[in-house]
Amino acid sequence: MSASLATGNQLDSRPIVGRQTSIDVFRGIVMFLMLAEVMQLMTLVQSFPESLWAQWLAFHTTHVEWVGCSLHDMIQPGFSFLVGVSLPFSIAARKAKGMTFGAMARHAFFRSVILILLGIALRSLGRAQTNFFFVDTLTQIGLGYFALFWIAHWSRAAQVFAISIILIGYWSLFAAWPLPREHFDWSSVGVPEDWPHMLTGFAAHWNKNANPAWYFDVWFMNLFPQSPSFKFNGGGYSTLNFIPTLATMILGVLAGRILKEYPKSLATFGTMFLSGLLLFLTGWALGEAGICPVVKRIWTPSWVLYSGGISFVFLSILFLICDIWRFYIWSWPLLIIGSNSIAAYVMSGTMKAPIKAFLIRHLGDSAFMAAGSTWYPIFLGAAVLVVIWLILYWLYRQRVFIRI
Repeated sequence: MSASLATGNQLDSRPIVGRQTSIDVFRGIVMFLMLAEVMQLMTLVQSFPESLWAQWLAFHTTHVEWVGCSLHDMIQPGFSFLVGVSLPFSIAARKAKGMTFGAMARHAFFRSVILILLGIALRSLGRAQTNFFFVDTLTQIGLGYFALFWIAHWSRAAQVFAISIILIGYWSLFAAWPLPREHFDWSSVGVPEDWPHMLTGFAAHWNKNANPAWYFDVWFMNLFPQSPSFKFNGGGYSTLNFIPTLATMILGVLAGRILKEYPKSLATFGTMFLSGLLLFLTGWALGEAGICPVVKRIWTPSWVLYSGGISFVFLSILFLICDIWRFYIWSWPLLIIGSNSIAAYVMSGTMKAPIKAFLIRHLGDSAFMAAGSTWYPIFLGAAVLVVIWLILYWLYRQRVFIRI
């Protein structure tokens, strides 16, 4: 892990020279959504149960139970997609500095290990022992990053082929896996018998904690110290998600190559936008047809296409606004966050509680009770968010960017 520095007499808040503004803004939006969890906006629906806007906020600031997608569900695929988008730029920059392929490969391997360990370390905070947890966003990216580095050097056709093999192979694994026997005790895997999200028919191959990824984790997770022994993940997440997540990152590489190699033109925007729309519609259609449900928690192949399509479309729109039209003044607060995404991620996992305690200790609860107890967590969370942003702003002004 390192910090890159730049100095000069004009340390302002303009986009950093040599960086793609649309990528940093997109990354800033993703990280803002993650940091904004501290505001607990989903709690408003408890006080305004009939309000459509409160219901909308509650839906889009939490994960869906199984099939489908909320705005909150797009944080992890957006972050993973952007890892791939940035890679062609990173490789080109290292080549320009004279770095050999072997040196870059060693760096990629080192980065993979650091991402895995950092994800585990963050998930172990406040625990009595190491929490070997492999479904954290950083850990999932780390598990696939070294392979991504190699694939990023392939031709576009080979990269598309790699995505196809991953998605078809992963789909085939689930489709061929035997369904639970009749009268299976669903409560033994953390699924209530009357759970309303249970899938039927062919789609039942992708039910929660009754699939090959769950079966793998029952073996794999118990290779590590577990107390009690691992039986299931309460959310249905699985370690093997890193395999289709790799496909998400390769989609990002394809998008990054377009941004890097094609001119900043409306034609390039159109190519990206239409590609994203096609991916999205394909993923949605597979889910609607019952061929492969769109489930983020087990990163189904249809989810790769669905979420990858959304990411492609969104990046294309930001590319149009920020890089072609060069209208990015509105995005300045997001640019601050996106330029230091690793720092923002770590602060999100380590600093929210201490900052809350600091604010309450020195300002008192009354400072956040002006609108009543309903709005207390929102105002307190917003204050925490401001403090984190100010730290990131200071780092930006100093041109300090945390890199792995």
